[in-house]
Amino acid sequence: QVQLVESGGGLVQAGGSLRLSCAASGRTFSVFATGWVRQAPGKEREFVAAISWSGGIAYSADSVKGRFTISRDNAKNTVYLQMNSLKPEDTAVYYCAAGRVGVLYNIAEYEYWGQGTQVTVSS
Repeated sequence: QVQLVESGGGLVQAGGSLRLSCAASGRTFSVFATGWVRQAPGKEREFVAAISWSGGIAYSADSVKGRFTISRDNAKNTVYLQMNSLKPEDTAVYYCAAGRVGVLYNIAEYEYWGQGTQVTVSS
């Protein structure tokens, strides 16, 4: 079993930066791919970025490419999402997810989910 806890969300002005963290419990976390998914009010969950268990493969949605960077530190059981040049349309609850996935951007394959952290970008 893996438990995920997100942190680092908050209120930021457009153009600003935030770094989200996803801390995991469970010794098997290091073998799971981990991703970030967001959900804005009234919208479906949207894939943001994901990283393979080794950190060797990373994939980002076109909407955040060049602005967001995902990374992981398996020694700390933590995955990060560095978000730069934030826009109001990035406002959402950001969830961390982990699992043995075949396709990094396929949200349905992720087995474990955190409770989410709110990111609000003001214009």
